[in-house]
Amino acid sequence: MGQLDFAVEIARQKDQKPDAVFFFLPGGMGANFIKQLRAANLDPSILLTTMTTSDQDLFAATGESMLGLVNAGSWSTDTDNAANKAFVAAFEQAYKRLPSFYAAHGYDAIMLLDAAVRENGGNVDDPASLRHALANAKFHSVRGDFMLGPNQFPLQDYHIRTVSRDASGRLYNRTGSRISSKHGDVYASACKMRK
Repeated sequence: MGQLDFAVEIARQKDQKPDAVFFFLPGGMGANFIKQLRAANLDPSILLTTMTTSDQDLFAATGESMLGLVNAGSWSTDTDNAANKAFVAAFEQAYKRLPSFYAAHGYDAIMLLDAAVRENGGNVDDPASLRHALANAKFHSVRGDFMLGPNQFPLQDYHIRTVSRDASGRLYNRTGSRISSKHGDVYASACKMRK
């Protein structure tokens, strides 16, 4: 953690010429890796990563370097549903930029809580009732179909995304094919929690 110089890894990549490289370097680490990779004239399209390493907010720090980067995620600014279109438009109007997945997931969390509190009649002093309402809350997620799994983590679809340009020329994660449906976390089967 905290590594900012990737000369060794990039030299190895140049020598080995792999078909693909998976990396997970959130924040400044990922920004530095991508910029150094581009400076070494290596193609970022062989890179595979997560949505945290290719987040909308990193584009300001990396600029063109991330164009073509392939990643997987549960949401993007172009996720095709009414809730997301309204969210992205309102976010852009308020902040004059495209939202990150952190903003989208935070918005979903607030909408989930709002639906649960409404579901249990505003009784936030009854934890059991609120837990039940959270597990069964119905709301329009910016991610599309949304539900909680047996351990209360989201079950959601994931898509291949490619860092591209939108109609205005801004970088964004263009949604491609779905790679998993209603995917939960790897610990769900070990969880003793029940709805």
